[in-house]
Amino acid sequence: MALPLPRAENPGAFFADMPNTDTRLALIHEWLAQDLRLMPRALEPASSDASFRRYFRAFVGGKTFVIMDAPPDKEDVRPYLKVSRLLASTGAHVPQVHEADIARGLLLLEDLGSTAYLTRLAAGDDADKLYGDALCTLADIQVRGQEAASELAPYDREPLLRELNLMPEWFLGKHLQLPLSAAEHEVIHGAFEFLIAEALAQPTVFVHRDYHSRNLMVVAARNPGVIDFQDALRGPLGYDLVSLLKDCYIAWPRERVERWVGLYRDALVGRGAPAGADAREFLRWFDLIGVQRHLKVLGIFARLWYRDGKAGYLADLPLTLQYVRETCARYSELASLAELIEGRVVPELPRANARVAQSRS
Repeated sequence: MALPLPRAENPGAFFADMPNTDTRLALIHEWLAQDLRLMPRALEPASSDASFRRYFRAFVGGKTFVIMDAPPDKEDVRPYLKVSRLLASTGAHVPQVHEADIARGLLLLEDLGSTAYLTRLAAGDDADKLYGDALCTLADIQVRGQEAASELAPYDREPLLRELNLMPEWFLGKHLQLPLSAAEHEVIHGAFEFLIAEALAQPTVFVHRDYHSRNLMVVAARNPGVIDFQDALRGPLGYDLVSLLKDCYIAWPRERVERWVGLYRDALVGRGAPAGADAREFLRWFDLIGVQRHLKVLGIFARLWYRDGKAGYLADLPLTLQYVRETCARYSELASLAELIEGRVVPELPRANARVAQSRS
């Protein structure tokens, strides 16, 4: 689409001044100047994430835009474009895509600002107001998005098990360096099978898969802005809800979480959407898909260090593990996993994190 932006009269001059130490950054400058004929007065890092994507903020005239840099040999922007379209159809505030170069992995996006939910929640802003907005958007995605969800791949047994297996490989094996007996492997296998069966028993909806405080932006209109959605699937109703309310980056008292869960179920019931036979069943869905998610995240956070060299997420392992411990203690079907975690995993995590910290000092 055409942009109402100032165009560069001499884009070659802008391109000549760019640094040559980063080939992807050079490509961005070339794309802006030569292809889009834009001349930002500044181009600054906006953020990065747990993938190979990077984001830059471009200042053009009196406006700002975000550039997604997704190296095509490592990331494909087409899923992002597809899910962006699907989410927009539900009314969710996703960044408008102004320009796209799929072959080179470059997108010019609406700038939703730099204030994530996590920043405002940590500063003491009104959590009920922020979560109220986020829950309303989530209900729109799940209820209005039924047709859109049909265009997504299923979040079925294969991806659920693949994700769960990240935990023993990367968290237990690589990070904790914890050898497991055959009996302990059986405990883990049995717990995984139980969690998969419970996940598959839930109604299926549009699942963002990372609907949490770092991917929700505080914006003035149609709050929140929703980002990092390209991995969306069609899957369990409780998944995004637990991502939001049992966030790996900020925790809330159980009583408050259950109140938010109850309000969300009431909203679904009011819209005529599936919400379980009663509040107890809905809370069970929420809790048990949370164990699947948090076991997966333990593996992902460890992998980000051992495979990708990103150590920052190791600090979030204790909270993530605590969610698993709390829920396993609530459900008798997970008693054996709870015993294994309390006896073997909990004592090792501080030592493992300290070992990494020492190796990096």
